[in-house]
Amino acid sequence: MTDQELDIQHRDPRLYNDDLAPIKSERRTWGWFEIFNVWSNDIQSLFGYTLAASLFISYGLNGWAVMAAIVLAGFVVMVLVNLTGKPSVKYGIPFPVMIRASMGVHGANFPAMLRAIIGIFWYGVQTYFASTAVSLLLTSLFGDPGGQWLGMTALDWLSFVIVWCFQIALFWQGIERIKHFLNWAGPLVYVVMVVLMLIIWFQAGSDLLPAISTIFSGASDYEGNSVTAFMAITGTMIAYFAAVVINFGDFTRFVKSEREMKLGNLLGLPLNVAFFSFIALIITAGTLALFGETLTNPSDIIDRVDSLPLTIVAAVTFFAATVGINLVANFIPPAYDLANLFPRRISFRIGGLITAVIAFFVGALWMSVISKIGIAGFVNALGAVVAPFYGIIVVDYYLLKRQRLNIQDVFSCESDGAYHYVKGWNRRALVAFALAALFSVSSVWVPALEALGGYAWLIGAALGGLFHYLLMLGQRQPVTTG
Repeated sequence: MTDQELDIQHRDPRLYNDDLAPIKSERRTWGWFEIFNVWSNDIQSLFGYTLAASLFISYGLNGWAVMAAIVLAGFVVMVLVNLTGKPSVKYGIPFPVMIRASMGVHGANFPAMLRAIIGIFWYGVQTYFASTAVSLLLTSLFGDPGGQWLGMTALDWLSFVIVWCFQIALFWQGIERIKHFLNWAGPLVYVVMVVLMLIIWFQAGSDLLPAISTIFSGASDYEGNSVTAFMAITGTMIAYFAAVVINFGDFTRFVKSEREMKLGNLLGLPLNVAFFSFIALIITAGTLALFGETLTNPSDIIDRVDSLPLTIVAAVTFFAATVGINLVANFIPPAYDLANLFPRRISFRIGGLITAVIAFFVGALWMSVISKIGIAGFVNALGAVVAPFYGIIVVDYYLLKRQRLNIQDVFSCESDGAYHYVKGWNRRALVAFALAALFSVSSVWVPALEALGGYAWLIGAALGGLFHYLLMLGQRQPVTTG
């Protein structure tokens, strides 16, 4: 697409604002390094480390097989995001605008708002977890003040407010400042994790290799066979990245070329995940050699090492890593989704502010209320429900639209517009979603399907694409412009 073709001639205010408009090539500043750091920040959170470390000791599988399963998951996710990222590289539009082509110019609000709800909820939760790193730092410097209100001490509350305000201040300065933060946070986390690995390695000495052998022996209480264990690990890692897979176009719209996107995905997914998992393996083995048990929580490891300088550096690093994943997976997507709902009144910044305000109460009440009432299970169910939209987007763009969109009609409410369908809604796509979502919901709530693990997301996406393709075969496809 040329920059002239990306000029929107008829800007319907119900569908258009400057934040949703196509980004022209001269304004795109992201390359492979920025995409690499999107993934670096996604995996390098407190939860990401714990997940990678626990996979080596939870399934009774040989360590090499665990590493292979993790790398395979990275390749699968790389293929998935290359497919969803490509249209936004070509047209410069975010996820909620891209999905108008398949769901209708008004129907796109349905998947966008589901994704927004999920993002806002987890943004609040991750803000709380990022604040625990700041609280660790403050407690190490000033001691534990004691006393609690709503499950948090005074230092916990101060830390939570600091993180909440920091994220808003960073977001308010625009996507370029967020890019710079991600580019700084990703490499910093790697440096600190490598240093921690070397410290543990040095302290463990000759006991490290036997500890690695113990982990690689695959001893655990897991009752399944090696094939199911391998599939469970791969599925778990795929499910971990699922939040970013659907709306990856929110980031690739800033990328200079498809080649840069694919290189960033290659380095940031299979290679990055493999290296990070190797670090997690060495550190976990070191804790077994040093403390007689496998510690998978970085905070517990830092506490056992008992070094104030290391605690300070680690706290800053964990804070940066968790804020990074929060911005990538849970902040930017809802900001675009809310802007898409009412473009005349909600800009990208206002959408982000709404996200932050609602998420404040989610994070503030996480310890005392929300974590105890099972709402996380409800939000996880919503996460499974949105899986069919991935299949619908990909099948619609690649098989039905043949990688060509009428970019003018994406922003048009006219009844003869290519994506108006029936009053702005594609009813066939809604039926495809509903049929596939029945399986997605069942995979979360029906115990008999629990064994599918992370593959329920992939199966839901595949069903969504299949049903959409079959239902749309009799639908005349719109005339496209390039």
